[in-house]
Amino acid sequence: MDVAVEGLRFERGGRTVLDIAGLAFGGGSTTAVFGPNGSGKTTLLRLIGGLERPSAGAIRIGGTRVTRDPASRRHVGFAFQEAVFVGGSVRRNLDLALRLRDLPPADREARVAEAARECGIEPVLDRSARQLSSGEAQRANLARALALRAPVTLLDEPLTGIDRVTRVQLLDDLPRMLATFAATTILVTHDREEAFRLADHLVVLVDGRVRAAGPKAEVYTRPPDRATAELLGYTVVGTGGRTIGVPAGAWALGNGEASFEMVVERVVDMGNHLHAVGMVGGVRVDLRLRPGEPVPSPGGRVLIAARAHVPVG
Repeated sequence: MDVAVEGLRFERGGRTVLDIAGLAFGGGSTTAVFGPNGSGKTTLLRLIGGLERPSAGAIRIGGTRVTRDPASRRHVGFAFQEAVFVGGSVRRNLDLALRLRDLPPADREARVAEAARECGIEPVLDRSARQLSSGEAQRANLARALALRAPVTLLDEPLTGIDRVTRVQLLDDLPRMLATFAATTILVTHDREEAFRLADHLVVLVDGRVRAAGPKAEVYTRPPDRATAELLGYTVVGTGGRTIGVPAGAWALGNGEASFEMVVERVVDMGNHLHAVGMVGGVRVDLRLRPGEPVPSPGGRVLIAARAHVPVG
């Protein structure tokens, strides 16, 4: 089911938090709303979920306007950033969410079992929901939302606050979970890797405004401005009267089409390779040295080239 944002403005305490002229989330897609902390990502998600009322404009799900009426929220499954559970077992928490959608007992039991299996929480179904590890709690939080099989699934920072091992596992597992249970998915994150690993489409949100939106390859290769390029992981530098974005790992020692002199600040030993970190025209650059290349000295100057780059702006 598609989601449309039309002339949306949201204000809080006299401050404009969101100002979005128009935005569309295609039915059947997974979109990451990506941006820095404080950019309005979670507020947008809450507006789509009918938990907030816009100051102006409208949001429509499948052509129907979203309101704060509980009936409007039946189209949405929401996994909040902080997993909050009522007393009792994990099974009881998953069942309660389905009971509130008026599903019959047999259907609830089947959905709980399926979601628990796919999300890897079968061993903890009968444990107290308030005695889970952070990783278990996040998987249970996701299972509760996904079991609803709602037309639109909203995920607020789904991998925040969990240990690295669990995060890596969920980065691998979550796309499969979404393909199994979710139709249209909108997730918010401030982490670039999560956005690219989990989503087909990106919306870059900065200071409450959309800077870029579309298929992730299109957004990545055509950053409209410096702030967006830097969020996407580019090092932005000027050369020959133009501004370019150099992707991570694309710097090399030597000359090339786009060459620069770097003042070396330090050399970092990463265990199995070295990085030279320095400045190019006031911009910090991180150069990974290849095996056998000369190691520059801090304070020295070296010529480096961008092996790949995109125009910015």
